[in-house]
Amino acid sequence: MAENWKYKAYRSIFGALDLLYPPECGGCGAAGSRWCGDCHQRVKILDGVLCDVCGLPQESPEPCKDCLDDRPRYRALRAWAVFEDPIRSALHVLKYRRNFSMGDSLAAAMLPFVRDLGWNADMVVPIPLGRHRLRERGYNQVAMIAKPLAMGLGVNYSPRALKRRKETRSQVGLSREERKQNVHSAFQADKNARGKIVLIIDDVSTTGSTLSSGADAFYASGAREVYALTVARALPHHDLAVA
Repeated sequence: MAENWKYKAYRSIFGALDLLYPPECGGCGAAGSRWCGDCHQRVKILDGVLCDVCGLPQESPEPCKDCLDDRPRYRALRAWAVFEDPIRSALHVLKYRRNFSMGDSLAAAMLPFVRDLGWNADMVVPIPLGRHRLRERGYNQVAMIAKPLAMGLGVNYSPRALKRRKETRSQVGLSREERKQNVHSAFQADKNARGKIVLIIDDVSTTGSTLSSGADAFYASGAREVYALTVARALPHHDLAVA
């Protein structure tokens, strides 16, 4: 209950800022709201029959061929939506235009979907940026989504529970194998995760390599179960170069 009050207070801050600085929709640019009703209706929710592990659409719920050949470390990965507009534009606004309020709007829109997953996580952890990117950008855009989402779920928000052990290249444009090698042993998890169910969050997933590496670090620290969640998922027809 206390966390829900914190969540309401957190949201009210952005609501007050909206009165001072009239917002524009992060999806389409329309004046009047940060996330308009039209854009919310246009979101392509990633549901239906999905791979039980990586969450990609397929004809049956069993693990897909890629997961059978090289099973990711997380128990399951799910994404709220397909990585297409208006979600793609909203994430761009959050990531590159310093529109922190977009994180709150996306978290609020995702909340019913995440609750329905029924994962019962003990802690929510954003994938951390490397030092260079954090210094360059000034903030972690994933944290701007993960924090209000954790508060809305009433789950402990643990932004320091996962750290990068090494700097990595951008995953954009890398092949599946290159992505896996790029983030191999890239993270170190806090021992406070021992025995806990952990939910790690990123903004966009393509092959899931970054989330799998993060999950591996948590299992090494003694986590009981690790789930992965992203706002959006780039599907195979989108090409590895888009996210």
